[in-house]
Amino acid sequence: MDPIFSFLAPVALVIIGYTVGSVKIINEGNIALVERLGQYHRKLEPGLNFIIPFFDAVVLEETTREKVLAIDPQQAITKDNVSLKADAVVYWQIIELEKVFYSVEDIESAIENLVLTTLRSAIGQLELEQTYSSRTTINQTLLQQLDEATVNWGVKVTRVEVREITPAKTVLESLELERAAESKKRAAILEAEGTVRSVELLTKALQAQPLSREVLQYLVAQRYVDASQQLSASPNSKIVFMDPKALTEAITNIMPDDGGNSSNGSVPNTPSNNPGSPNGSTAP
Repeated sequence: MDPIFSFLAPVALVIIGYTVGSVKIINEGNIALVERLGQYHRKLEPGLNFIIPFFDAVVLEETTREKVLAIDPQQAITKDNVSLKADAVVYWQIIELEKVFYSVEDIESAIENLVLTTLRSAIGQLELEQTYSSRTTINQTLLQQLDEATVNWGVKVTRVEVREITPAKTVLESLELERAAESKKRAAILEAEGTVRSVELLTKALQAQPLSREVLQYLVAQRYVDASQQLSASPNSKIVFMDPKALTEAITNIMPDDGGNSSNGSVPNTPSNNPGSPNGSTAP
């Protein structure tokens, strides 16, 4: 074998191996960290890069695209001492990879724990009713505090969204009962206002009606018939003692007659029928 070939062959293999070992290709959207002899040296950008084998080492390659971190439902207590569960989703992005690698051990775990404490703190400053209507305020508060806290970690929190706020089952049942009671209260108030309005309209109509007594008698009779039909519709046996004549007379007696007097059968006190009047009778 030629001695020159025997010498050049190993050299060529070393050069080829060195070249291959020094070439590093970084995909688009990624970035890498290079350490030289155990110390941070530089970052590798997307594309073709060269390092020195045995001296340089790629210790981390990570994406710079936006990431999504889902936060599982966590227990929290509102300002009015109501227990609930809330979950969130965090959108974050690596800005300075060297800080991410050297400043914090586990960046995702650090962000998750920071979100949990910040979320509980934000909910603790609001009452239960406010947590539903202040979802945007909670998101803005979380984003601001997380952005300030993660600036030294080399990441940027771009958006925080609280997905669901779920009170405990007992709290939901209490809220349902409270809403039902409030609805019944409003219905009762509206019914009472409608009754008062109906009475006012009926009073005005009767005052303008010359046959008001007959109209009132008809309305009372109609009410009596309706009540009787409702009673008879029930399958239960019943005994009802009712005198519609007495009821009609009791109501119509309070209606003034054409002369302005009540129809209760009393006679007005006039000089012609008062025996004690000096002008209403002859001298004894």
